[in-house]
Amino acid sequence: MEEELLSTIMTIIMKSGQAKDACYRALQAAKKGEETATLLQEATDFMNEAHQAQTTLMSQEASGVEFKLSLLVVHAQDHLMTTLTYMDLVKELIALYEQGQIKRD
Repeated sequence: MEEELLSTIMTIIMKSGQAKDACYRALQAAKKGEETATLLQEATDFMNEAHQAQTTLMSQEASGVEFKLSLLVVHAQDHLMTTLTYMDLVKELIALYEQGQIKRD
């Protein structure tokens, strides 16, 4: 696998992981009644970086560059998509905490 492709794949995996971690920290903060906006923005920023890397791969493929489908590519895409879903759920849970519909720790 060429270095540039591997670097892009690893960026997707790492940035998605960092976004998921920031979401988790935001959820823990919400449970304690603490501020969450900064952590959610951090998560969004990481996801934007992951999405930008994904868009680079998709643009290259659309322009005719062929990639061998590898487990790493699948893993990167899985990380990205599950983190997007996780972010949506965390935002909903935080809203429920803020509305008092879920008891805080």
